[in-house]
Amino acid sequence: MAGETKITIVGNLADNPTLKYSDSGAARVVFTVISNERVWDSSTRSYRDGDSISMPCVAWRQYAENIAASLAKGTRVVVTGVLKQRTHQPADGPRQVYTELQIDEVGACMRFATVEVTKAGSRPARHAAVPAQAAPGAFDATWPPVQAPPAPTTPPAVGSWPTPAMAS
Repeated sequence: MAGETKITIVGNLADNPTLKYSDSGAARVVFTVISNERVWDSSTRSYRDGDSISMPCVAWRQYAENIAASLAKGTRVVVTGVLKQRTHQPADGPRQVYTELQIDEVGACMRFATVEVTKAGSRPARHAAVPAQAAPGAFDATWPPVQAPPAPTTPPAVGSWPTPAMAS
């Protein structure tokens, strides 16, 4: 869509993601990412904390459920999305305007951490599954594949290997 303001923020989750469901059953997750600027202070010859930005983020449906199951307060993330401005008119007060990031992509930042990725809704790994008995005469593929035994380490009888003199 033309005119969208796409941004990327790298920061830490300020709180645990909040997962809620609409009346129609659609999942919605909301969390806040705080990004701090590091500024070089030449007078002290060291870095100091500069300005920070606090960005509310939102995602919907299965994506929301995956985020809620995967992220927690303090997790360093990289979030990309579309900046949207919303308004809310409470019955007993003035109109409120707020900005949120509708998430396109979110991932854990691996600069200071490691991540183990698990495909959502996937079945257990093959090595953990109990093998089923194959019907007689059926193709039996085993995992992991059976490897051939290693080659013998002793050389064959003299004269059976070509030598450089024989190769020319």
